[in-house]
Amino acid sequence: MPHFSEKRTLSYSADQLFDLIADVAKYPEFLPWCRGARVKNHTDRGFDADVIIGFKLFRERFTSRVHLIRPTEVKVEYIKGPMKHLYNHWRIEEQPDGTCLLDFEVDFEFKNRVLEEMISGLFEKACHKMMAAFEERAAFLYAKD
Repeated sequence: MPHFSEKRTLSYSADQLFDLIADVAKYPEFLPWCRGARVKNHTDRGFDADVIIGFKLFRERFTSRVHLIRPTEVKVEYIKGPMKHLYNHWRIEEQPDGTCLLDFEVDFEFKNRVLEEMISGLFEKACHKMMAAFEERAAFLYAKD
């Protein structure tokens, strides 16, 4: 089962990072391999999200429940799709110097063993690329003039 975690210190507020992570509907605009996203059943505590990921011939849709704990956490609970299991958790911790520590963790397991093996080989590189995409998006949205 692929597992990845990474921590980065970023020069943005907790509210800015939280808003960026929680805006799942905008993921196709900047995340590699995200081909579509739709948010539904929105409440003040979270929402459900349908996300389509695609890479070469691979294209899958999954549904997850996104739990929002402003401004410190975004938790993703898997509902349905091609996986046996999906765990995704973002933690945002403000630092004394005004920066924020962004802690990202994800692990999953596909139902299809062939798909699992194909993705496992690319997983860590894809996660690093995804974290870089979030950092670039933050720079684009919140660049200081």
